[in-house]
Amino acid sequence: MNVRRRLIPAALASALGLGALTACSSDSAASGNTDKFDVVASFYPMAFLAEQIGGGHANVTSLTEPGQEPHDLEISTKQRAQLEEADAALYLKGLQPAVDEAVGQTGIRTKIDAAGLTHLEDHGTGGHTHEGEEGHAEEEGHSEEEEHGRDPHVWLDPVKYAEIAQGVGKAFEKADPDHAADYKKNTAALVTKLKGLDSDFENGLKNSRSKVFFTNHAAFGYLAERYGLTQEAISGIDPESEPSGARVRELQQEAKADGVTTVFYETLVSDKTAKTLARDANLKTDVLDPLEGITDKSRGDDYFQVMEANLKALRTALGAT
Repeated sequence: MNVRRRLIPAALASALGLGALTACSSDSAASGNTDKFDVVASFYPMAFLAEQIGGGHANVTSLTEPGQEPHDLEISTKQRAQLEEADAALYLKGLQPAVDEAVGQTGIRTKIDAAGLTHLEDHGTGGHTHEGEEGHAEEEGHSEEEEHGRDPHVWLDPVKYAEIAQGVGKAFEKADPDHAADYKKNTAALVTKLKGLDSDFENGLKNSRSKVFFTNHAAFGYLAERYGLTQEAISGIDPESEPSGARVRELQQEAKADGVTTVFYETLVSDKTAKTLARDANLKTDVLDPLEGITDKSRGDDYFQVMEANLKALRTALGAT
């Protein structure tokens, strides 16, 4: 394999008290210095891409544990060491500031920023953004001012996720040329599946009684834009922020005007606000998963299964035929 390995100096490892490093993933495979192409991914959507594209040639680990809210991630000394030992880091700049900082400080040769592989847009509701969510794409020359406040939730749009997949595939081919043919084949297969998912959403949502849906936070802007829907978020892009009384009253009025039946919440943050709004407005509740992580509460075992579950929930809520 034509992949240059980077070792942490022995003195540094000793000073940090680092022994054998293990991965964050559930299989506890070594995160670096294996006989495979070692990829450290920032959170689930990036890890899924790396696994699908890398196939049997890649050893993929995630910095974000299953069930952990990715925006709150803090990088440990052990995880910094994992990054140093990896052959590639795959992350989405702007989503997790701690990851951005850690990747920037490492000597890792291949740094793949998914935000630079597609176009990010501003879908903020009520001016809310995650702290540090600038979503830069430095390789393309975007300025910090241009990128500030851009919505990072691109993986929820199958078309944009496919664009990212193609960029990741090319990066893998360049970083590990011995297996470039397999990476190209795996990327093509993944893109084909994502095109099929896009068709499922387009056909499944084009005939619906309503086009408006309420969510706990504004994670679904790209999905809504892709399929002609309107997302109304209770708490803006920040899932932990509390809505004002005026915002709650506004949503209650809009529910009546637009025939909204359901308030969606998610699995990794509290459902209290969504359920309170639903009760006060006499609406139903259901799960719309932003796919920031897979847990035992997820409606599926991987990206495609959860996205199909999301489609089913949207069709029911919007009265699709």
